[in-house]
Amino acid sequence: MAKIEEKVESLLKEKIESLGYYLYEVEYLKEGAEYYLRIYIDKETGIDLNDCEKVSNEINDLLDKADFIKEQYFLEVSSPGIERNLKKDKHFEQNIGKRVDVKLFKKDENGKKEYEGILKSFNQEEIFIEENGIIKIDRKNITKIKTIYDWNNI
Repeated sequence: MAKIEEKVESLLKEKIESLGYYLYEVEYLKEGAEYYLRIYIDKETGIDLNDCEKVSNEINDLLDKADFIKEQYFLEVSSPGIERNLKKDKHFEQNIGKRVDVKLFKKDENGKKEYEGILKSFNQEEIFIEENGIIKIDRKNITKIKTIYDWNNI
């Protein structure tokens, strides 16, 4: 499915940027019996329903003409949200210094499967967070990493 996501991202990136947004992420996945193509967009001032509708209307024909996806699917255009999944290097770069929640596939050498701390740095193999000192986490062992919004500081 990653190939479909990459093709869709290449196809839509320029169009979405020409509309004044940036493409945060593309997900193509199966949930139950249904397939979903999720396009996450963003802009400096945030995303609302009108933005999602505008982008959806603009990209729908492009996707139909490209015909990358043979299965019937639902197209969803959305904001990445206030607490964002970090998957790409650009996501990590944008969130250096922010609080993150890291879930692991299996326990690490510290016997832990989850960490919460400040994202300090990253490279191709590892991320480094500050949680009572600097913790090194193997990127291959990360099942999910997302930012944590400080709801108490609204």
